[in-house]
Amino acid sequence: MAAITASMVAELRARTDAPMMECKRALTEAEGNMGKAEEILRVKLGNKATKAAARITAEGLVAVSVTDDGKKGAIAEVNCETDFVAKNEEFQALTKNCAKLAVTGNPADTAALAALPLGDGTVESARAALIGKIGENISIRRFARVEARGRLFSYVHGGAKIGVLVDLIGGDERLGKDLAMHVAASKPRALTAEDVPSESLETERRIAIEKARAENKPEAMLAKIAEGAAQKYLKEVVLLAQVFVKAEDGKQTVEQLLKAKGASVAGFTLYVVGEGLERRSNDFAAEVAAQAAAAKKEN
Repeated sequence: MAAITASMVAELRARTDAPMMECKRALTEAEGNMGKAEEILRVKLGNKATKAAARITAEGLVAVSVTDDGKKGAIAEVNCETDFVAKNEEFQALTKNCAKLAVTGNPADTAALAALPLGDGTVESARAALIGKIGENISIRRFARVEARGRLFSYVHGGAKIGVLVDLIGGDERLGKDLAMHVAASKPRALTAEDVPSESLETERRIAIEKARAENKPEAMLAKIAEGAAQKYLKEVVLLAQVFVKAEDGKQTVEQLLKAKGASVAGFTLYVVGEGLERRSNDFAAEVAAQAAAAKKEN
């Protein structure tokens, strides 16, 4: 039996918002497996056990850059320790420059991006100088460069905490901007149902079955209940299956909208600042410091 520590309980609580004792029981039942414990809480507590997914502890900004012809673009995330620094003009300029250089320099990874020329030095020297000036660690966490099959449209929301690039084939500028806003608001995880990992669907089916059994549903109904849960999940996370946020009837899906406009989406990129960094802010400072040290070693 794995030892259940206070830090494990605290981490599960941060991820799920479930009561401490429920977290401890779930970890004990899961023999310390964090993912399994989260599933157990979802069965017991429903969606209450997932609301912490929207609570991001990391700070920083997202920036996007698109060429005038809409054929090339990039999105970049630069992290810092506090929101105060994220509002600093020099930090904002560094983030925007990272996105621009990701387009023009076509770097292979963040280390290559850090080595690109910027001003009188490089991106890395600018980052290091800003750290020295502000006294807070800064990390270029990630970027994505896109060459469009159609035309790229971008959207930045929430004080540059959310950034989107959408590759639209056909349609017009209004449609492109509306779709980018939709992605920012609805946060799809995949373009089509085929793009959703099979493990994710299996998890939804498994949770639905366990909840149904806990409610004493007949065994003969479990397969149907599981498939219903999987289909509901797809409607929530697949862009084409989502109801368009500006649908006048409140029912039109993105796929139906695109069909009506004679357009299609080749792909999209969505960045949310701190996404995937589920530790609390006092731990995030250590992560940024580690990333900064790694960047120095690479250069």
